[in-house]
Amino acid sequence: MVSWIAVAVAAASAVWILVDIYARGHRQRMGIMEAVWPISALYFGPVAVWGYRAWGRPMSDRWQKEHGDPPERPFWTKVAVGVSHCGAGCTVGDIIAETAIFLFGVEIAGRALWAEYAGDYILALALGVVFQYFALAPMRGLGPGRGLVEALKADFLSLTAFEVGLFGWMALMSFVFLPGSPLHPGSPVYWFLMQIGMVIGFFTAWPMNIWLIRRGIKEAM
Repeated sequence: MVSWIAVAVAAASAVWILVDIYARGHRQRMGIMEAVWPISALYFGPVAVWGYRAWGRPMSDRWQKEHGDPPERPFWTKVAVGVSHCGAGCTVGDIIAETAIFLFGVEIAGRALWAEYAGDYILALALGVVFQYFALAPMRGLGPGRGLVEALKADFLSLTAFEVGLFGWMALMSFVFLPGSPLHPGSPVYWFLMQIGMVIGFFTAWPMNIWLIRRGIKEAM
């Protein structure tokens, strides 16, 4: 029951953000954020709604016409938005990879976990670079080739740090919490625990994003 509630609240949070962006007209100046905010809600739930209301909605033309320039944000909020970019790529990549591995019964060395690690990382990195590209390229005026290179530089370490936290949690799920009866993507408990893993990954990626932003490798959002 707790898992069903957590998944339902997260889905409702994502829908609320989508409605606010598209139906209520708070379109984001940085278009990729229109995907990042609702995807972040899939694991942060109401916390993502709070973040969107505080930092995302003021980035829309409608909000600025009604209230003027957006308020100056402290550095930590820029780090949080930066982490959310790689988090969005990880979330979508993991949902696709985990579901496909479950449906096709893929295993490596007799365990689905190793296949999940490989599939999650490859898809998360590919999608994370795409998310990062659509953030960096417009801000720096980069062409496709240079933009993808810079996006890879900005996202590779950030995403890897995110996955370290998530993969560590997945290992605990598989070997410690439920070693005898591993969960699968057909269970709401699985996705509730993955939400927790995503939150852990968000914070393991935090120090790396501080370093990347301060070095100028990643843009402060």
